[in-house]
Amino acid sequence: MKPFDVYPLYDVNIVEGKGCKVWDENGTEYLDLYGGHAVISIGHAHPHYVTAIAKQVTRLGFYSNSVINKLQQQVAERLGKLSGYEDYSLFLINSGAEANENALKLASFHNGRKRIVSFGKAFHGRTSLAVEATDNPAIIAPINANGHVTYLPLNDTEAMRRELAKGDVCAVIIEGIQGVGGIKLPTDEFLQALRQACTETGTILILDEIQSGYGRSGRFFAHQYSGIRPDLITVAKGIGNGFPMGGVLISPMFKPVYGQLGTTFGGNHLACAAALAVMDVIRDEELVQNAARVGQHLLDELKKFPQIREVRGRGLMIGLEFDRPVKELRARLIYDEHVFTGASGTNVIRLLPPLCLSVEEADDFLFRLDKALRQG
Repeated sequence: MKPFDVYPLYDVNIVEGKGCKVWDENGTEYLDLYGGHAVISIGHAHPHYVTAIAKQVTRLGFYSNSVINKLQQQVAERLGKLSGYEDYSLFLINSGAEANENALKLASFHNGRKRIVSFGKAFHGRTSLAVEATDNPAIIAPINANGHVTYLPLNDTEAMRRELAKGDVCAVIIEGIQGVGGIKLPTDEFLQALRQACTETGTILILDEIQSGYGRSGRFFAHQYSGIRPDLITVAKGIGNGFPMGGVLISPMFKPVYGQLGTTFGGNHLACAAALAVMDVIRDEELVQNAARVGQHLLDELKKFPQIREVRGRGLMIGLEFDRPVKELRARLIYDEHVFTGASGTNVIRLLPPLCLSVEEADDFLFRLDKALRQG
């Protein structure tokens, strides 16, 4: 048997990591500016994280959530305080796709509607909402078997208000910052208008913070720049620093019912130990503040590169748009300059480094990027 070949892979075998650096099987060092799709929040192999996982393994790795797991209670309490959502509840699952599916399910249970509104070039998980490659508001894509998704142009307030005024929309789901869609930001004014329209029409507002949350934007959640409070917030990726985990933060307007949601592995002991260790490090090392500071430094310096058409983002979630495909540039960065980056579509390089990235490491990346661009 062999792996099902659906991902284009680079011929580099990473075997070790520490902080913002990784090493391949030949001992070559790489600067990691991608963090495994924003998964590595506190850095590779952080000693506190490693100790917490190892300690839990020696006690109990997993048991069904049919018994009390006090670690889940600790995760919920700590996450509430760290994020500013102490009055919300938390449901733990295994991934971002599951988080969004459970959020959509809760929304539909609440108001009995089926239709979802999303936005052009959004991505909310491969089993629920696929990437919509255009900003055409007329395009409708299937969602499960019970309803459908209407895609609208991002930041088009009038189109959004017209759609919600129809009164049949179950929920609006929007990313704090679009990741796969090219690091596109909803404006603060648009999010404020969206919050108001959802409230007026009984529509549930879901903020997908799976990639943009957990401090990546320089705030704990990217939507907090706008001052709004969504009804549901979905998280994953950085919550476990590499351990598979996801969650839904749930407004007090939703009342839990036994059997309403379910999961086998969600909130297991190892996952909770990982999540608690991540929150320890984010708090103690002030990584949200670091993401804001180092991210702004990167944004300011990257805007000085004449080869880059546009620089977008907040904190350590940054997109570099070029006027040509970036495939060759990314290859030069990996094989010649030993830097890992990501991509969004054809022309955008995506930067999602661990939140512990230092100014010195950021400057090192800028130096290597400059060399790679000069080769092209």
